Amino acid sequence: MQVAENFSLKEHNTFGVDVNARKFVSVHATEELREVLQQTYASEIFVLGGGSNMLLTQDIDKTVVHIGIKGIELISESRDEVVLKVGAGENWHQFVLYCIEKGYGGLENLSLIPGNVGTAPVQNIGAYGVELKDTFESCEAMRIQTLEIKTFNLQQCEFDYRNSVFKNKLKGEYIITSVNFRLSKRNHQLSTSYGAIQAELDKYEIKEPTIKNISDAVVSIRQQKLPDPRELGNSGSFFKNPVIKESEFKKLQKQFPEIPFYALQANNIKIPAGWLIDQAGLKGYRQGDAGVHKNQALVLVNYGNATGEEILGLSKEIQDKIYKKYKIRLEPEVNVF
Repeated sequence: MQVAENFSLKEHNTFGVDVNARKFVSVHATEELREVLQQTYASEIFVLGGGSNMLLTQDIDKTVVHIGIKGIELISESRDEVVLKVGAGENWHQFVLYCIEKGYGGLENLSLIPGNVGTAPVQNIGAYGVELKDTFESCEAMRIQTLEIKTFNLQQCEFDYRNSVFKNKLKGEYIITSVNFRLSKRNHQLSTSYGAIQAELDKYEIKEPTIKNISDAVVSIRQQKLPDPRELGNSGSFFKNPVIKESEFKKLQKQFPEIPFYALQANNIKIPAGWLIDQAGLKGYRQGDAGVHKNQALVLVNYGNATGEEILGLSKEIQDKIYKKYKIRLEPEVNVF
């Protein structure tokens, strides 16, 4: 267990925002987490995973509990599938690469997403037509008030687009300690139709792709479009892709015939937020060290010394401009503190 006072969180958030924690505790086992929670009031803790889906706008006047619980355990195996139990502190991309190496399918489209395994269910992370819920079996989480471990199944997590029960009804009540995934060993259900995956495969004349081919394609696409947080502070997609009713979309389409879209269930339409921001002339826009990435308008970046408040201010300006032009209110995908 690592403990420090007045600790800088600059290296613990992918935006690279320099704020301090009153106290910082890194736990590496469930019992260590229980010990910390026993000593600290629930209202006095701030839970931190990989720091990849957050924007810190001020110092944290609490005990920051960093979840560093590691481990990958084979729970069950059949001819077709495996179930793996993964510690919340495992790096997400490294876990995906582990699965690719073992020949376990289902996560390849989620390659190179920053962050840790434990925070992935909170956000129901997704990319290129696949979401975490598609391979999610269950997760274990410690209730902060009682220190009891509860297992949540797929239904109980109430997954939705970049959403879960942990962001709503149970926000701040539980800390995820491990996640179970059900993955395929053969007859993998490959998803190549979303985004530029098929084009990337065609470039290398890959006719019958493997899960590694898919992963490599996704990594290549993301590296071309998205900055490495270690080189340029960012939290990936800052905004959710807005979902509107088909009736609203048809009105919008008359005004903007070239607008891209994805048809969803229940007569809903999803529109790429990056396209809206780009078409509003904001790609590459910059205010001091806070900016919109030059290659991907959905990504806000810290060019060096931007504060969280400056990045938040930029995001609000973008929201206002998009609403003024399209009458669509963009919602942040990141959590703002």
